[in-house]
Amino acid sequence: MNFDLTEEQQIIVDNVQRFVNQNYSLDKRQSYISGKGGFAATNWQKMAELGWLSLPFAENDGGFGGNQIDTMLVMEQFGRGLVVEPFLASVVLGGGAVKRGGSDALKAELIPAIIDGSAQLALAYSEEQSRFDIADVLTRADDKGDHFIVNGQKSMVINGGTATHFVVSVRTSGAQDNENGLTLLLIDAGTEGITRTGFPMVDGLQAAEIAFKDVRVEKARVLGTVGQGYALLNDVINDGILAVSAEAVGAMEMLYKDTIEYTKERVQFDHPLSDFQVLQHRMVEMFMEYEQCKSMLLRATMEVAGAGQNAQRTVHALKALIGKQAMFVGENAVQLHGGMGMTEELRVGHYFKRLLVIDTMFGNGDHHLYKFAA
Repeated sequence: MNFDLTEEQQIIVDNVQRFVNQNYSLDKRQSYISGKGGFAATNWQKMAELGWLSLPFAENDGGFGGNQIDTMLVMEQFGRGLVVEPFLASVVLGGGAVKRGGSDALKAELIPAIIDGSAQLALAYSEEQSRFDIADVLTRADDKGDHFIVNGQKSMVINGGTATHFVVSVRTSGAQDNENGLTLLLIDAGTEGITRTGFPMVDGLQAAEIAFKDVRVEKARVLGTVGQGYALLNDVINDGILAVSAEAVGAMEMLYKDTIEYTKERVQFDHPLSDFQVLQHRMVEMFMEYEQCKSMLLRATMEVAGAGQNAQRTVHALKALIGKQAMFVGENAVQLHGGMGMTEELRVGHYFKRLLVIDTMFGNGDHHLYKFAA
């Protein structure tokens, strides 16, 4: 199988690498997450100018016409730099729902604004009781003829504090955990009745709790078909899993490389740590786990992009593998750095915290292992 990048893809990778190298020292990243919104508005605008926000959208909608493979290339480089701008939330998740389920009018309204960075989206699908089951939804949308009235609450909404629009899963019919009866609505964040409470996560990125009280949503803002939003939401979540898995692979690469460099410099008993065979074996294991995750990422991404018959099962396998092996690489990187690995001044701990959050996003490793086996 040919894994060579096209000329356009190589240009994208080179540009993202250059951007990360120039703009994402640890000090700069810390200043970004402590600022308004938890990211740098100048970086976000630069991404728009470089065309990265247009990657997954069709050419007819003003986009690049790319697919999950192009997104994977960007997210892997973002993982290497611990990039905090809301590419995942706005472009992959929110934008993915709009491009799949939006009417021509909605796509004409939103996609150009997503591409130029003026609109930011957030996918609000998770609730307190739902754990990792995307069908477990209590937020209701009552049919009032030409509009819905939405009541409920969404939890852990990535980029929820600064988003201009929400893609919200609501129950229009059926029992609490029934796949049938789910509907996706596009709701302006400034609509009366919406309350959002933002907070930083352990990795420094921003999330929010979103409450909806008697929020009026016109039926023209439905994404897909009323009552049949589960399949659309599942496709968007799969794209999210591929994206954060690529980000995790990028972070794992930096962790094992940083660890190798540190053990060459750190002297113990008149020898660099890298001279000790037991530590050499540990670092080889870290490299092997990284390579295994990268191989599975390539397989899953290509299967989803090609609508492969076993694509869903491979996505479960990928997330289960990432959940286990990323923790192995992260824990060993921290341990081999000794006390330095626990400090805020060293980026090892920041990579590890991001991997911890990625493990819980869209279902942890145990959840997807169960789904894979089932």
